[in-house]
Amino acid sequence: MDSSELRKKFLDFFEEKGHKIIPSASLLPENDPTVLFTTAGMHPLVAFLLGEKHPSGKRLTDAQKCIRTGDIDEVGDDTHLTFFEMLGNWSLGDYWKDEAIKWSFEFLTEELKIPLEKLAVSCFAGDEDAPKDEESAEIWEDLGIKKQRIAFLDKEDNWWGPAGETGPCGPDTEMFYWKLDTLAPETFNPEDKNWVEIWNDVFMQYLKDESGNYMGAKQKNVDTGMGMERTLAVLNGKNNVYETDVFLPIIKKIEELSGKEYSDYQKEFRIIADHIKASVFLASEQIMPSNVEHGYILRRLLRRAIRHGMILEMPNDFLSELIKTVVKIYGDAYPDIKESVDGVIFVVAQEAEKFEKTLETGLREFEKLDNVSGKDAFNLYQTYGFPIEMTEELAKEKGITVDLEEFKKELEQHQELSRTASVGMFKGGLADNSEETTKLHTVAHLMLAGLRKILGEHVVQKGSNITAERLRFDFAHTEKLNSEQVEDVENFVNGIIEKDLPVSCEEMTLEKARELNAMGVFESKYGEKVKVYTVGEGDKIVSREICGGPHVDRTGILGHFKIKKQESSSAGVRRIKATLE
Repeated sequence: MDSSELRKKFLDFFEEKGHKIIPSASLLPENDPTVLFTTAGMHPLVAFLLGEKHPSGKRLTDAQKCIRTGDIDEVGDDTHLTFFEMLGNWSLGDYWKDEAIKWSFEFLTEELKIPLEKLAVSCFAGDEDAPKDEESAEIWEDLGIKKQRIAFLDKEDNWWGPAGETGPCGPDTEMFYWKLDTLAPETFNPEDKNWVEIWNDVFMQYLKDESGNYMGAKQKNVDTGMGMERTLAVLNGKNNVYETDVFLPIIKKIEELSGKEYSDYQKEFRIIADHIKASVFLASEQIMPSNVEHGYILRRLLRRAIRHGMILEMPNDFLSELIKTVVKIYGDAYPDIKESVDGVIFVVAQEAEKFEKTLETGLREFEKLDNVSGKDAFNLYQTYGFPIEMTEELAKEKGITVDLEEFKKELEQHQELSRTASVGMFKGGLADNSEETTKLHTVAHLMLAGLRKILGEHVVQKGSNITAERLRFDFAHTEKLNSEQVEDVENFVNGIIEKDLPVSCEEMTLEKARELNAMGVFESKYGEKVKVYTVGEGDKIVSREICGGPHVDRTGILGHFKIKKQESSSAGVRRIKATLE
């Protein structure tokens, strides 16, 4: 089974079960300040998991593109990926464990033809916060899963969330496949790596509050996730994801361009293939390489791909050829990457040129060294992008040594600091529907209207990140706002607040929303029905936007709007941080 068939089979199956197919959302999460990228299918649905009404109903399904960056240095082994697709289905306060588990079982055994004897499951063992999930286990048993194939595991393994410190969470049940051709053991041992997890059903029935207490959620949701790449590997009898149709064309193109065999340079091939794929999807969303946040990740991925391309002695323009290959694989499923391919090639070529100059500077630094300490090696790695293998090779040619033990210690310390910084940066709960967040969500619409009035209609939203404390808003504009423009935007927003205008919501077709000139952030990512929020009424409408919500009912309760900071986010994109006082 190839990726197109699996994706279609999954979506068709759940559509037949009354689910509405929704398009993949952006890789830049709008509703969750705890993460840099969309790392799971639930991130674009945060507001709806917390009770907002989704315009497509209570049953949803999609294939969501995701990026995870925590293990970039581990990419190259059999399991770690930066970019992946998550197939998912959701119940927003509709069906519960019985239907979710039975449909998962039906899809695995009837649609994917996986034999019952190849399956095992795990359920939540229970603790002081929540009871043992006997209900899920009983449903699995009724379906034919033997007791010996059901493991009860603790929170670390069978509990999802919250994504931050507070928010929706609950027990989950995970499905495993015996990957070997041999007969699977009668008893399921989760520690045995030959059991591969392929699907996870999460039952969001609790809310964790700021005091760490778990309480029953008003709206109980089901959130499932099936990893596309891992499932493809399982269905095709492969022990790694790189031997499936979402990677093989890239691997073959690397062989063609390098004149080398994949089997001889497995790690390098895999790193290049994974990183260029992730880079194409990031750059297609107008993320530019930089030294901060999203742009830093893109730069890191591209430079790591280039470094490993050098080991394979690839031609200078090899990334451009690989970009075209990625687009061939995914262009039909994600048309936006097909439409932006020329821009992506240009961005990548620019970054490759910059990196080449950085490497030249690094080589000059290397030539100054008599011996290479661990700190020297790490400086070459961190500042100039030298892989340790390259430093070792250069040192060998020069007849000097490299302190590898010290280098490993420096690298581990750096990785730990990065993890800590990431946690600190995105600390907080899953974006909530609290009064403060709701107010800032509303004021973002007013600020966009103000920016367009003061700066011009070329201004469109490029992304937002909202917590209970502040609003961060990215928009298309090339120059820094002067003090007069800042004051004008503030006065515009505060003027609307003083007028106490009504804020209304209407569900409509995307076509009607466009006819009404409603603003939209990622128009190609919407379903056929959308929610449109309007500020004002009659001939006094000041803002009309496609948005998931939530919002206040009237502008008068918002308070006083203040722009605290402005900066460049990336080329052609400005960023404003603002508060309500």
